[in-house]
Amino acid sequence: MTHSPATESDLAAIVADARAKKTTLAIAGGGTRAGLGRPAAADAVVSTLALAGVTLYEPAEMVFSARAGTLLRDIEAMLAEKGQSLPFEPMDSRALYGSTGEPTIGAVAACNISGPRRVQLGAARDHLIGLRLVNGRGEIVKSGGRVVKNVTGLDLVKLNAGAMGTLGVLTEVTFKALPAAPDSGALVFEGLDDIRAVACLCAAMGSPFEVGAAAHLPAGLGDAPARTLLRIEHVPESVDYRLDRLAGTLREFGTPARLSHAATRKIFADIRDVAPLAEPRDAAVWKISTAPAKGPATVAGIAAKIAATWFYDWSGGLVWLATPALGDCGAAAVRAAVAANGGHATLARAPEATRRELDVFQPLAEPLMKLSRGVKSSFDPDGVLNFGRMYAGV
Repeated sequence: MTHSPATESDLAAIVADARAKKTTLAIAGGGTRAGLGRPAAADAVVSTLALAGVTLYEPAEMVFSARAGTLLRDIEAMLAEKGQSLPFEPMDSRALYGSTGEPTIGAVAACNISGPRRVQLGAARDHLIGLRLVNGRGEIVKSGGRVVKNVTGLDLVKLNAGAMGTLGVLTEVTFKALPAAPDSGALVFEGLDDIRAVACLCAAMGSPFEVGAAAHLPAGLGDAPARTLLRIEHVPESVDYRLDRLAGTLREFGTPARLSHAATRKIFADIRDVAPLAEPRDAAVWKISTAPAKGPATVAGIAAKIAATWFYDWSGGLVWLATPALGDCGAAAVRAAVAANGGHATLARAPEATRRELDVFQPLAEPLMKLSRGVKSSFDPDGVLNFGRMYAGV
């Protein structure tokens, strides 16, 4: 059974009724990320798609509020009309999961969906300044406000960004936008191995030229050679000047080629959406976060034990890695490498049966798990919402 409430009050009544009947609810938006997380055992589904529409947009303040089911493409089109954009460049998960439907702004907040620009401007949660939700008690909760300096309920806002609906069903979110860059370009260094490539990325990020994205695609991803990519976004004159200066600063890594605005947009959209690892469709995909300088060592530790294909984003601090979807999908090797080098790993794509049995998200130490259970209990004491989606029994 699927509930499609058109108002926040209707949603609250549905959740309260489920709690009273001791039934559980799975939360769905556009369905583009349904393959992320443990399969939630639920008696019914609540869809947020009918909770749609922009409720506030103040271009001069670069602030907007929208109901959770509002399509992401509609938000982006609205902002583009005023020369603005979402700073954190949210990924489109459809290539990775082979899903249909449309991404929604509520899912962006609930899953903290962020792309290559995160390395410069932060994640979705850093630009989320307010929200409304219905918790597992069926209560309507509001936190945050329309301006960054309003810190009322700030912890509640951050807490729900990335909680994947396990604490409450988001009904409305408020984000800060930024001016959209009119032009972009990228430097491409070819043939660097992982260690040299990450050194190049880190040197670029430490330069004064405001690099907005830094990624490395090793050899073996298609027919292309290894490519180390550095993006700059601004007005055309500034892009040209900074790319020239950056190339000079990084001359020890070779002489880079330069990508046009269109080519830059294309390749970083593919990186954002994990397109290099979308096929073969039956491979498992891991999302590994670590210190940039530890990225190559983490990958080397995994590749020494299992077959793997990978690429780096966020200056080497984000590793997307594909493994055969057999057995534990390489979990033992991945967890060991992460433990040795620091960070955390999420099994971002795997068969449903595997996700049901394995720790999909980074296993928590018992004190942190106890804290997580306590937070879940305070928001959703009877486990009505997305129960077990992130951690078994929570």
